[in-house]
Amino acid sequence: MGVRQPDLAGSWYPATESECLRMFKEFEKSSVSTQEGDWLGGILPHAGWVYSGRVAYNVIRYLKTGADPDVIALFGRHLHPGSGNYIMSKGAWNTPFGELPVAEDMADNLISEFNFNIETDSRYSPDNTIELQLPFIKYFFPDVKILPMGVPPAASSIKIGERTAEIAEELGQRLKVLGSTDLTHYGPNYGNTDKGTGQDAVDWVKNHNDKKMVDLILGMDSDAITGESLRNLNACCGGAVSAAVAAVKKLGAVESKKLVYTTSYDVMPNSSFVGYVGVVFK
Repeated sequence: MGVRQPDLAGSWYPATESECLRMFKEFEKSSVSTQEGDWLGGILPHAGWVYSGRVAYNVIRYLKTGADPDVIALFGRHLHPGSGNYIMSKGAWNTPFGELPVAEDMADNLISEFNFNIETDSRYSPDNTIELQLPFIKYFFPDVKILPMGVPPAASSIKIGERTAEIAEELGQRLKVLGSTDLTHYGPNYGNTDKGTGQDAVDWVKNHNDKKMVDLILGMDSDAITGESLRNLNACCGGAVSAAVAAVKKLGAVESKKLVYTTSYDVMPNSSFVGYVGVVFK
């Protein structure tokens, strides 16, 4: 199979290695001090790097503690409860730092157990939730393979997350896991203005609506995450979060740590804004 080319390089994030490295230097200035341990995965956002790149950079940088993985599974995609599952099962995905090959053996095992819409290098829907993470992954883990999946906010996604971890163990692959989601989308651009505008709205998003989701992520409650995301629209990829949490728990994670929480309002105050969190698990 061929190599999937990035769709968002040069717009949502830089198109060249040198430009990416310049942004990484800025992210590094506000990076979170790492804590030793075998950090098995994380939750991270997927807006343009200007808004949320620092958060995603911190999460993937944190996973450098402990042994490097053979495979990183990435759960993402904006889907509704009735959507199907998506996977890229062959080939590679290009980044400004070079190609990331797909973990084809793990993908084949998952496809044999679950129904997936299979994407290729030439037949796919552009997707920021996974693509935005790939340059960070290639930079920090140059020899890793990826397993990119889209899963809906449904109970079946929890099972896919668990089986992803089990299949990695069965194949003798060292696995780390990422779940990609932004949090509350608030303001007229998103048809959500119930709490007014200005600082009162920002405070409600940060201290109430986003906090409920962040607390469930930290509590590693996969079932509750799915329901919460549908009730209060505080995770745009609730299935990705619940699947990733289920996977890291199956890998043995018992501890979580919030690294960064911020919003696009903190970068550029606006009547419409989005929340972002970075969490890691071990």
